[in-house]
Amino acid sequence: MEITGKTKVIGLFGYPVKHSLSPLFQNAAFQFLGLDYVYIPMEVSPENIGKAVDGIRALNFVGVNLTIPHKKTVLKYLDEIDEEAEVLGVVNTIVNKKGKLKGYTTDGCGFVRSIKESEIGFDFAGKTVFLFGAGGSAWAITGALIREKISKIYISNRTEKNAVLLKKHLSEKFGFKNVVVIPFENRNDERYWKDVHLVVNATSVGMKKGDPLLISEKNLTGSKFVYDIVYNRKTELVILAQKNGIPCLGGLSMLVYQGAVSFELWTGKKAPIEIMKKSVLLTT
Repeated sequence: MEITGKTKVIGLFGYPVKHSLSPLFQNAAFQFLGLDYVYIPMEVSPENIGKAVDGIRALNFVGVNLTIPHKKTVLKYLDEIDEEAEVLGVVNTIVNKKGKLKGYTTDGCGFVRSIKESEIGFDFAGKTVFLFGAGGSAWAITGALIREKISKIYISNRTEKNAVLLKKHLSEKFGFKNVVVIPFENRNDERYWKDVHLVVNATSVGMKKGDPLLISEKNLTGSKFVYDIVYNRKTELVILAQKNGIPCLGGLSMLVYQGAVSFELWTGKKAPIEIMKKSVLLTT
């Protein structure tokens, strides 16, 4: 990659960002398509996010990605927010159009696309989802699933009040009423697992070896698809799904696909998904 005065710059704002895999697959995609772009991670502390956003305009960046802890706090510094991002109250992608900054969220879209474009595939319509987690990723994923016409969502989260907030949000913003909050300690109650088709782990459980297994094996076996958004390792949940022959995806898939949606917003080009996947798999 040759960087010149003509090279277009895209950044990643986060705190920290040293662990990020996004530069690997974004720069691989630029190189593959022969685009004169470069993607650079930039550590931005919370108190400096406003100044960093001003820097997008001042330095004429094409745009940036945002990760923890900036996805919510950045909203007030933008000129415009995409409808879905406004509904969810989070932004992970900014596009700079002649100094006007517009925010988007690509997590939910990336999640759905990663399943639809996988070799397995999955028909969301009319299905029941069991979701672990109620943080930013869970908000994005549930919004996308409702647009895909799922019929029911079970939510279980260690901090139950956050699950209740997500349930309220889905009712108020999407008119989706068929949400059941399950206390975390009751997550393996068999009565909830009789009609579950899709299981999603949107928590950090599984990032470390020895983390507790969220689901008992007997409850998981009736599911049709398992998705764990943890991407730093093959989690025990994914291993259990594979053992039982259940189609599954890990977090690297969502990471790449949400990045692909961002790529397409910045460049107007179709993202080379397979190249992006290979670049990550070669280094993990």
